[in-house]
Amino acid sequence: MIGPAAPRRSLLREPDFRSFFVAHTVSQFGDRISELAFPLLAVLVLDATAAQVSVLTALVWLPNLAAIFLGAWVDRQPNKKLLLVAADLIRAGLLVTVPVAFAFDAGTLAQLYAVAFLTGAASVLFNTTYPAFFVLLVDRPRYLDANGVLSASRSVSFIAGPALGGALVQALTAPVTILVDAASFVLSALGIAKVRRDPPVRTAQPDDARPGTLWRQARDGLAFTLRHPVLRASLGCTTTVNYFSFVFNALLVLFASRTLGLPAGLLGLALGAGAVGGLLGAVIAPRLSVRIGLGRSIMLGGVVFPASILLVAVAGGPLWARVVLLGGAELLSGIGVMLFDVNLNALKAAVIPDGLRSRVAGAYSAVNYGIRPLGALTGGALGSWLGLRPTLWVAAIGGTLCVLWLLPSPIPALRSLDHLDGLDRGRADLTVTGR
Repeated sequence: MIGPAAPRRSLLREPDFRSFFVAHTVSQFGDRISELAFPLLAVLVLDATAAQVSVLTALVWLPNLAAIFLGAWVDRQPNKKLLLVAADLIRAGLLVTVPVAFAFDAGTLAQLYAVAFLTGAASVLFNTTYPAFFVLLVDRPRYLDANGVLSASRSVSFIAGPALGGALVQALTAPVTILVDAASFVLSALGIAKVRRDPPVRTAQPDDARPGTLWRQARDGLAFTLRHPVLRASLGCTTTVNYFSFVFNALLVLFASRTLGLPAGLLGLALGAGAVGGLLGAVIAPRLSVRIGLGRSIMLGGVVFPASILLVAVAGGPLWARVVLLGGAELLSGIGVMLFDVNLNALKAAVIPDGLRSRVAGAYSAVNYGIRPLGALTGGALGSWLGLRPTLWVAAIGGTLCVLWLLPSPIPALRSLDHLDGLDRGRADLTVTGR
């Protein structure tokens, strides 16, 4: 018998988790490249306005409004791996159409809108399936470690991805650069397909077999989320910060390229250098949660993440100062978002019952990600009405208010996942059965 003090085997030495980690990392790098290439394509090639860029951003996230129903459907499906692979391949196929269209001078803003919306829909399928797949790969005591490792790879993509994306846009043009993201989704699909671990035997749920229960199951996921004190508070918090962060995100490339005058390569370099903060945050998040407590780490991240926008709002002066302030904002934002996400994702994984994971993820995404299009459209409207710089101030101040949701909840007092005090998935009174 291995004693409690025996060292844990590294997650990256486990073949299944390693395959998923590599797939995740490759896909994240592709995403960072497209996140820069898509708006630059709209701004530099199609001369899009602030409102048009905000619509492009909004359409990526609009399909999340249907996540509450998709999550209920995903919970019924026995093969979660197949759904993840399908979502990756669909996104790859859609992205390929962009460089093909522009190669024949047929690319339009309408096409970008359509691709943004449809790839967003495929992303919803992936994201609602992911929580159920994650717990297949990782045992509960290692949720925090696994989230830290995956978040670290995501942070590394923020370091190199934008710089690589900016360089590729300048060297190859934006449409060709999008091919790199398409290739990353193919590689991600191959990596996920290599995972061999069998799913656990599913407990029979009689109502799953009856027709006409999709709406009721979707309602169950939302009801469980709103009744659970941890999930309810975290949903309010993340929805608020997402709304205001997308007021900012919808205008970032436009503000940096037109107001700050940064060329694509320098913009990518600034964003990539600043994203070192994301890697630092992913590394220190588990350690800091041990030192100051899980709940306080979440609270700290919830303030630092949106407050960093203030550095962008005041950016000016010589070129080097503009680059430093933008990079500094990304540095602090990366640290804050990792403190927030790594700890909060581990906490959510610990309190959601297995049979409700995709339903809760769908309900959570419908609200949390569904607010992002509204934030992006608000950013475009305020940017046209108030101006870009005042809108960034609104985003920074409004975003920090997200922690008000956490204050009356049990989250600030939580020391670790071992001290949930009856708030974990065993609480029968919070289980939704549809009655």
